[in-house]
Amino acid sequence: MSKGSIQRVVIVGGGTAGWLSASYLAARRPDLAITLIEAPNIPTIGVGEGTWPTMRETLATIGISEAEFLVTCDASFKQGSRFDGWVTGDPGDSYLHPFTLPAGGDMADLLRAWQAGPSGGSFAAAVTPQAAVCAADLAPRQRAMPDYAGTMNYAYHLDAGRFAALLARHAVQRLGVRHIRAEVMGTEPAPNGDIAALRLADGDSIAADLFIDCSGQAARLIEGHFASAWVDRSDVSFNDRALAVQVPVAPDSPIASVTVGTAHQAGWLWDIGLPTRRGIGCVYASRFMADDEADAVLRGYVAAQLPGADLDALNPRRLSFRTGHRQRFWQGNCVAIGLSAGFIEPLEASAIVLIELSLRALADDFPASRSVMDIQARRFDALFRERWERIVEFLKLHYLLSHRTEPYWLAHRDAATVPARLAENLALWRNRPPSWRDFSQAEEIFPAASQQYVLYGMRFALPDSSGLMPSAAVQARLAEVRERARSLAAALPSNRTYFTAAAAASTAPAARTA
Repeated sequence: MSKGSIQRVVIVGGGTAGWLSASYLAARRPDLAITLIEAPNIPTIGVGEGTWPTMRETLATIGISEAEFLVTCDASFKQGSRFDGWVTGDPGDSYLHPFTLPAGGDMADLLRAWQAGPSGGSFAAAVTPQAAVCAADLAPRQRAMPDYAGTMNYAYHLDAGRFAALLARHAVQRLGVRHIRAEVMGTEPAPNGDIAALRLADGDSIAADLFIDCSGQAARLIEGHFASAWVDRSDVSFNDRALAVQVPVAPDSPIASVTVGTAHQAGWLWDIGLPTRRGIGCVYASRFMADDEADAVLRGYVAAQLPGADLDALNPRRLSFRTGHRQRFWQGNCVAIGLSAGFIEPLEASAIVLIELSLRALADDFPASRSVMDIQARRFDALFRERWERIVEFLKLHYLLSHRTEPYWLAHRDAATVPARLAENLALWRNRPPSWRDFSQAEEIFPAASQQYVLYGMRFALPDSSGLMPSAAVQARLAEVRERARSLAAALPSNRTYFTAAAAASTAPAARTA
């Protein structure tokens, strides 16, 4: 390690975490010499297909145009998540967690106005026009709008393999990242216990001032060198298996604006629509469901949702994972980002956003030298332990509010499996809606609005408002929501129309040249 400033950064591992780290740091810190080392024969997980709205700012920062990203990654728009069957499992049991905030005003007043409105209307549909946009499979923007601008807040669904390949090309060809294909065999320790260099399979060694561990579940550096402790959260989140398939779709089929999560007896299924295919997976807990049962659930869902699909051609990819995170994400001169830092089921697409937030925190307060690195590491660790705890609590909320009666769902409602802070919040929320007071960070992944969409989508008991009438002002705001929903439905293109036009535009110059 050099004694002066931090100048040399080595990233171990490719995939989304590695190449996003390389691209983001190279764009934010062009003064750094960044090298990414990628083992040539290790496949990536490649099923992280959902993002958070933060991805728009990330892509803009990196310098990738939205049009290039969408076409290259077979991407589509994500405007939230829809949860089917989570409350009772009965027909019509469905609610939406959209990305756009509820209408302005006091939330207790909004809840009263919702209760006083038409019976049977969902909370999301009452407080945001995004519910109507999602229900109609509409895009959140017109193609003529500037990159990353929209009428609604939005993120993306994407092909994870194509995304990593795009980031790799961009990092190497446009941002000057050095790419080495080699297997890391071990580390060379520094006198203070840091990593001085990495030993490669060809006998070479690579020294650096800062190492970023993006080696996935192997955690070659943060665990292999520093033995950073693992915090097991399987006592709260039971799922530990997934089966994943990709099913082609007709070129004129609708493209959903949401990730659809459908509950089953021992877990849930994801369904993500891209322009050329749908990514479908079955997440489950192995102590409540055998692998062959999960396979049957997955095939039954595909048969019901995509009539005519060739079920015999399905070859589900089997994934096993442990739920938890590191006690320390930054130890010595090594930062763990991605799966090496931790993993929890992909219920609310938290994996990629944690990569983004880790990189933003690192770049915003990049260490000037090794002498201050331990201070920044302690603060980084405290921040991300809190973020992980919030994610665990928020995902648990989806299970805790269910009324399903299968053993898996009953086990999730066992008080012994509920984090203490979540139990306290629920006690408060029986008397008042979630608010900013319940969340300490300025940059919450799942703020009060997210909690509200889940609570009132899952029919959580509303605070007592007997004798109180909604204000005229908030009733006017909900009327504006209804009018805005009608105008957007008339103005926005369908997702399919948007991406068909985008694909045609991307090939037009080549066609003219020919």
